[in-house]
Amino acid sequence: MPFGTTCATSANPRDPMQIDPTTAHVPDVYQYLVGLVTPRPIAWVTTLSPVGVVNLAPFSFFNAFGANPPIVVFSPTLRRDGTKKDTLLNLERLGEFVVHAATAPLAEKVNLSSKEIAPDESEVALTGLSTLPSVKVKPPRIAEAAVALECVVRQIVPCGTGPIAANLVIGEVVMMHVADEVLDGKGGVDPHKLKTVARLGGAFWCHTSDLFELKRP
Repeated sequence: MPFGTTCATSANPRDPMQIDPTTAHVPDVYQYLVGLVTPRPIAWVTTLSPVGVVNLAPFSFFNAFGANPPIVVFSPTLRRDGTKKDTLLNLERLGEFVVHAATAPLAEKVNLSSKEIAPDESEVALTGLSTLPSVKVKPPRIAEAAVALECVVRQIVPCGTGPIAANLVIGEVVMMHVADEVLDGKGGVDPHKLKTVARLGGAFWCHTSDLFELKRP
């Protein structure tokens, strides 16, 4: 048992290990979950603090959930000490954010922006990136990012309390920015050009460069 001591194993080696989230250690549940639910797209999110500090952070509990209106959902979990992350605090106060595509050329900076720094410091400066004004929301967008989705919060749904508890941020996309260099020339996005990266378990990431096509039946 690689993480904790509360995961049951069967006497029959052909039976799967069983993990009961109600009795397992929370960090173990987290490690197994992120190792099993893969790959996970990364929401690279800018928010604004009450005094105007731009916060930039990546979140791999993220996806899109509709197009009419366009909806994205991501979860800034509580820290391991049970406190709220700066992103969540900023969203509760302002209710606006920008989601950027996490791409291969920027992967190192995406990772660096996950570093815990003081609330009065900005990860934009830490990573050496720059910003551009957004059109419909107050938080700026990252100039170097190929894709930026300006969003307003429709709802924040807390799911539990304590370490690593989820907070589902449901956002409506009110403006999209897509760089010409990632378009396919036919009105769509070319995944070969966008080159997003995704999160796996532990310290592992993956590229989206090994592609294959399946036509819908």
